[in-house]
Amino acid sequence: MNTPETLKYTKTHEWVKEDGDTYLIGITDYAQDALGSLVFINLPVEGDEVTAGEAFCDVESVKADSDVMSPLGGTIKEVNEELADAPEKLNEDPYGAWICRVEGDGTWDELMTAEEYTAFCEKEG
Repeated sequence: MNTPETLKYTKTHEWVKEDGDTYLIGITDYAQDALGSLVFINLPVEGDEVTAGEAFCDVESVKADSDVMSPLGGTIKEVNEELADAPEKLNEDPYGAWICRVEGDGTWDELMTAEEYTAFCEKEG
């Protein structure tokens, strides 16, 4: 499992990257592996408000449909529109294929480090 040290993580398997005054959000390598081949993503909309711990989009794979939970509260500033036509990019490069950019509410410090996330995933199974 690939878990970059520069990112923060959630127990629902999203990653967050601090990028200036905004944050990039995506799904982890663990999540894409568990889901299997992604065939559709219902992307959020620029300008939408998101709440930490609540779904902001969903993905569909050959195995299941799954909500993607927001790690942070805030406002969506940008959406990675290329995923609409190529959701498989989340499988191919989960840390390069971000879903959206959020102007966050300061809950960055509450997220798990790579080490904490790896330990969490090992307990999950």
